[in-house]
Amino acid sequence: MGIDAAIEYADQLLYERTGKHLSDLQSHILQQSWQGQTYSQVANNAGYSEGHVKDVASQLWKLLSEALGERITKGNLRSRLINRIKRAFKRTPGGPAVIASIRSAQANHTKAITSAIAQPLAPPLIQPLIQPLIQPLAPPRSATFLGREDALTTLHTLAQRHRIIVIQGEGGIGKTTLAQQYSQQFDHVLELLMAKEAANITPAESVVEEWLRQSFNEEPGREFGVTLSRLKHHLTAKEQQICLLIDNLEPALDSNGLFIEGHRRYVELLRVLAASQATIIITSRDRLCEPSISVRHYRLPCLTVDTWQQFFQAHHMTTDSDNPCLQSMHKAYGGNAKAMELLCATTAEDFEGDLTAYWQENRTDLLGAADLRNLVGSQVNRLQQLDADAYRVFCRLGCYRYQDQPTLKADAITALMWDIAPERQRQTLNSLRDRSLLECRKGNYWLHPVSRAEAIARLRENQNDWEKANHAAAEYWCDRTQTILCVTDGLQALEAYYHLITIQDYDAAANVLLQSRHNQWRQFLPLASSLYRMGLLQPVINAITQVLPHVQAGKNKINNIELNNILGDVYWITGEIQKAICCQKKTLTDAAHYLATRKRQTTKSAASSKASIVCSIDRDDYYLIMLTVDAHLCIGLYSCDLWELAQAAEQFEQVFALATGTAHQAWADKATVGLALACAHQGKTDVATELADSILEHFSGPDDEYGRYAYFLQLLGQTFGQLGDFAQTQALYERAISSAEASHYVQVKAKALTGLAILQREQGDFEGAIALHTQAIDLCKTIGATCDLAEAYLQLGLSTCQSVDGEKEYFENAVALFSKIQAPQQVARVKGTTQQIDRCE
Repeated sequence: MGIDAAIEYADQLLYERTGKHLSDLQSHILQQSWQGQTYSQVANNAGYSEGHVKDVASQLWKLLSEALGERITKGNLRSRLINRIKRAFKRTPGGPAVIASIRSAQANHTKAITSAIAQPLAPPLIQPLIQPLIQPLAPPRSATFLGREDALTTLHTLAQRHRIIVIQGEGGIGKTTLAQQYSQQFDHVLELLMAKEAANITPAESVVEEWLRQSFNEEPGREFGVTLSRLKHHLTAKEQQICLLIDNLEPALDSNGLFIEGHRRYVELLRVLAASQATIIITSRDRLCEPSISVRHYRLPCLTVDTWQQFFQAHHMTTDSDNPCLQSMHKAYGGNAKAMELLCATTAEDFEGDLTAYWQENRTDLLGAADLRNLVGSQVNRLQQLDADAYRVFCRLGCYRYQDQPTLKADAITALMWDIAPERQRQTLNSLRDRSLLECRKGNYWLHPVSRAEAIARLRENQNDWEKANHAAAEYWCDRTQTILCVTDGLQALEAYYHLITIQDYDAAANVLLQSRHNQWRQFLPLASSLYRMGLLQPVINAITQVLPHVQAGKNKINNIELNNILGDVYWITGEIQKAICCQKKTLTDAAHYLATRKRQTTKSAASSKASIVCSIDRDDYYLIMLTVDAHLCIGLYSCDLWELAQAAEQFEQVFALATGTAHQAWADKATVGLALACAHQGKTDVATELADSILEHFSGPDDEYGRYAYFLQLLGQTFGQLGDFAQTQALYERAISSAEASHYVQVKAKALTGLAILQREQGDFEGAIALHTQAIDLCKTIGATCDLAEAYLQLGLSTCQSVDGEKEYFENAVALFSKIQAPQQVARVKGTTQQIDRCE
């Protein structure tokens, strides 16, 4: 009994009853309904409005119900017609044996489909009639039911151990479609579609009475208990496998997952059903929490991107799972089945099947489609009515980004419950989870992207809550991250910045970037500094440049100065050295001006004898001097990379003048390393040797195991390499690499690898040198360290030149990169090197 046979059978039934054959539209409705299409899809395919299709379908189901003597709906059409054929089998020779064979295949859920057809018991004349009986066991071929083979298997497994199964999930995920598909394998299906509004829910008594009359031709009893007893008798009949499908249960449930007042008799009904032999499948967005009813909840997962691809291809849209637009759409809508159908229809109708064109226009408005907006909106409206606390928290959860931190812990959610009593907070969280509005897995929580779009829209309507939620979230991320030991810690702490930028609290956002924490190098550094040392260069540039203009106009001058100081370092690493120098010069100018201002304030404070103010000014003075010293050190290091060695030496001398013998001695020690390297490159061997030897022991102390000196260790390695002390050079580079790997200091590792490669080359191991150069280049590319990359290409060119025929492209790469960062002395250095090589050849 294929589709054509079903239509012919229905046509014969109606002709016998009314004297009229099926119209074209009625035939089309039957065909599409048999395949599981929605009314909207039926209407689109037939060229009629959805309302007209529903009217015609309603009349058709009524006529078929009268013809068959039982209630026919779109959902049970297939099962009802199949049941009629089964009854015919019983009157056909060999029919009962065929049914028994098929039933056995269904019960065991094996691959016995083919063997059931091949049984000698199945005469050729009735083999076509067997197909609809075993079809539910075969993989679904309909484009509306893709990707649910595993879900069907899971339901079958659960049904072996549990009488009542609740398929739970957010709206549009495909709960009803799965339940209807699964129910097709049963001899008899009793359906109940729960009304969407609580006021329209059919009483349990009426439901049971209709089931008895329509499906079992029995009158109900006067008492509900008697009626239930009669229903149970039929459900335990051995000759039938019965499924009860209760769809869209949540309108009948209250805020605690219990049946609402006025419909408590559904509890009695489910208790009776649980004691019968029937399988009860319930679909619901909310969790059913009646203590007297044993149920098994099955959380329906989203569809995979491969399933989306198959669906779009089935609708004649050429794409593949690697298509970035398809992947973005799938991620944005969380693999939701309803969204997939709506997006496909809209793309086909309005964009001629061009996914890229559709997504470019609509990616910023996930709720653009009215059906999607209504799907989510109705669920959130219901939450607002049932649980005001949970509704407020749902809206506030829209403030979280779910990007670098894609999931949340429970304390991130309770952080938004400032107006909810502590003893109710866990209950509120569970309320959201149980209603499928908050996704949960192994203690991790998140909002479905479409739900988040709705939450954001509603949260923004309340400006006070919008600001409070973002402030609370920012405070949560700051408090949660006490130390920066890895990239994950850094990104977690940076979340606070995004919340504050969102509400334009720029001063607070700057404070997040500058909040000092202990890191894996045993340093107490601002967040932004720890982040760029880990290689997160672009996020730091974006964050500082976004907030800096607003901070410059504010009152906290020190924040402004420190942000410029940090930004200079990040520009330096990315190769924008001229910008880096400008940042540090501004740091020097602003710090000098502010120090002068502080000096005047100190004089006034001393006159007023207010010790607390003096103390505050002293702390600010210390910090401003530190920034001044650091700026000079930074410009010296930048100048070394530009190969402007004389200017570098001048800056290091400035550091000595300001820091030697003071609380800032550490900067003088670092400047010693920088000056030693500059002198070594300039050929001042004696001075370089004296400086390097004097500082070596300092950078070999106990703190070195934490990598706090890793950057300067590799600078010392470069110095001793220039001086020809290869043993010391190798030891310093290896220590730097070990520290860098332990602390994820990517830049240091790349520079040290380049140094080791040079050492290998000097010792004649060209193959080993080239391998190390290649690693260094890959790391520099990873973090965007342009200047270090240029040096790495230069050194690779030198290594390949001495091992094989010269690779000119590496020198060309170095020249291009040094030119890009406006380092004319480095360009001249590379060209001079290549000319020397050419002369040697």
